[in-house]
Amino acid sequence: MERLKVLWLSHVIPYPPIGGVLQRSYNLIKELSKYHDVYLLAFNQKDLMAPLFVTKEGGIKEAEKELEKLCKEVMFFSIPSEGMDSGKAILAAKSLFSSVGYTINWLKSPDMAASIREVVSRINFDVVHYDTISLTPYLRYTEGVCTVLDHHNIESSMLYTRITKEPNFLKKLYFLQEAIKLRRYEKKWCNQFDLNITCSDIDSQRLLEIVPDVSVQTVPNGVDIDFFYSQGAKKEVNSLVFAGGLSWYPNADAMSYFARHIWQKLKVEIPSVVMNVIGKHPSAELLALSEADSDFRVLGFVDDVRTYIDKAQVYVCPIRDGGGTKLKILDALSMGAAIVAHPKAVEGINVENEENVLLAETPEQFCSQIKRVTTSEALRHKLSTNGRELVIREYSYGKIGEEFASELNGLVKEGG
Repeated sequence: MERLKVLWLSHVIPYPPIGGVLQRSYNLIKELSKYHDVYLLAFNQKDLMAPLFVTKEGGIKEAEKELEKLCKEVMFFSIPSEGMDSGKAILAAKSLFSSVGYTINWLKSPDMAASIREVVSRINFDVVHYDTISLTPYLRYTEGVCTVLDHHNIESSMLYTRITKEPNFLKKLYFLQEAIKLRRYEKKWCNQFDLNITCSDIDSQRLLEIVPDVSVQTVPNGVDIDFFYSQGAKKEVNSLVFAGGLSWYPNADAMSYFARHIWQKLKVEIPSVVMNVIGKHPSAELLALSEADSDFRVLGFVDDVRTYIDKAQVYVCPIRDGGGTKLKILDALSMGAAIVAHPKAVEGINVENEENVLLAETPEQFCSQIKRVTTSEALRHKLSTNGRELVIREYSYGKIGEEFASELNGLVKEGG
């Protein structure tokens, strides 16, 4: 495989690899760097970084040190709207009168633009990877180079789904306006890239429905199978776990739904049940329930989620929204967890109901499936074994990264 020079533009510092976009981007860079030379320019989202480290400065230094092990060059940039009081609110208000909306406007940075121009003039890149559609304003600076756009989700589709669940009328109108602008933007710009990549075949099909002649390839989410594996911890009887950042709407909605509609019904079925909710930025609703009920434990951010997954009898994932594939599900499968999930939570993953997961859509179904798992060691063993085998077979990042590296070689040989 010919070694290429790849410029990777990111809306986040892809470290630490603890879930979502951080995990996907870090592991793709890690695997890609085995075959190609990667140069990273990334925005520092303060709200994303702050809860992950003791100090922001220490976190940036650690991220830089670890990413420099993989990349030839690493540069981080502040987001202009985060550097002023009420910057996000002001930008959101201004976006009401913008043709492209908040999603595209929030990452516009003169410093990033200048650095892209400088590095492109200095290095003869073969490929430029844009890690979100929000970075497309910089496309003008990489003309003449093969370009790739990564869709961690089909953003407009996520917004349209969110509208159907939003009770606040004014927020519903705002999301609708953003969705319309973003859908129009996707139709205009996705075809300007030589290749679009998505996390699942379902999202690839969604993108084709929006932009029928777009060049798109599925590069699935994966899992580090050598990191996420069971240590054989003793299971805590009747214990459940959910892990995921609670500032992300689909996760927050999932836990709100669980707290409001499932938890009390489940306590009737299993009086000694305990729930561990892991993830930074829990809502006031979850914290209040935790205060009132000691069996509902809101733990916030934890250093190592594996311990909690390993000890739980059931991994519960009532996510009802969001595109891509849920990395938390792949992590849990790799850990050999017995999973009870909403069908939306496993969308894009080749799971089979009753073989490697149990599916549930209503509160009653969630209670029934959870009780089945807590009362049957044989069922837990079956789900655990089959889940681990699935990720080893299909979702190892080593395999996915090598295939992606080869795909980039083919793209360059074809001339974009």
